[in-house]
Amino acid sequence: MFDPRIGPLVVDVVTGPHPAVAAIRNAVRTALDGSAIGTRVWVAYSGGPDSLALAAATGFVGRKEGYLTGAIIVDHGLQEGSAAVAERAAAEVRKAGLHHVFIEKVTVGREGGLEAAARTARYAALNARIDAEGGLNPVLLTGHTMDDQAETVLLALARGSGARALSGIPARRGRIIRPLLSLRRSHTVTACEVLGLEPWHDPTNVMLDGPRRSALRATVLPVLTDVLGEGVISGLARSAALLQADADELDRQARSAMGPGGSAEAGRDWECDMLAALPDAIRS
Repeated sequence: MFDPRIGPLVVDVVTGPHPAVAAIRNAVRTALDGSAIGTRVWVAYSGGPDSLALAAATGFVGRKEGYLTGAIIVDHGLQEGSAAVAERAAAEVRKAGLHHVFIEKVTVGREGGLEAAARTARYAALNARIDAEGGLNPVLLTGHTMDDQAETVLLALARGSGARALSGIPARRGRIIRPLLSLRRSHTVTACEVLGLEPWHDPTNVMLDGPRRSALRATVLPVLTDVLGEGVISGLARSAALLQADADELDRQARSAMGPGGSAEAGRDWECDMLAALPDAIRS
């Protein structure tokens, strides 16, 4: 650039973070908005790109906002070499900026199926560690994305579920917060690449004969996207959000129908005529 009055100008161009990195940081910042300085913020870290990108963003936001951040890795012991995978994950999450890291080894039962049993064991271990560490208003962030939401809705639809199940994964339940439900999985993959982070790719996520969700991810959603376009993912997620509002309102009306004494008439048990008088949506 040249100005004839003063000669050549040197302009420093200040660039911000990559859009994918910025989007994830903003999602974390928004999810934690209003949290006090010193709040304990944990990331449920699996080693994959979703939770790794989330961990990097949480570390960044935590340093800016004064949160105490850390990561918890759960080793389910379901794959050969899982302990080594967990140790590698711990090293990578420290590289991403979270240095307070725990690895929890669990035993997975079989009640309700392997996927459900693994989820039960995982959240029990996560909550036990959070409780043990204590701190100010601890919260747990998980890396569920819009793609996970779409998969959840389709699985519930296949079961013939009602509004509550079709509403998918809630953005917040208790101390569990899911900041990335408005972002695609492609955001997290790109963020890891830009930041020079190396996520672990779980081979069971693309196994056709693996968990039902894996087959859905590997075969069904690509076909749906080819036929209906990229908007099918955001459309399913939007339906989940709408149904969540509906389900919340139905729950509110059901509680109201119960009355202050826990039933339609205080002090009385529910009777068939009371139930029959309610609309189907409230009764069920």
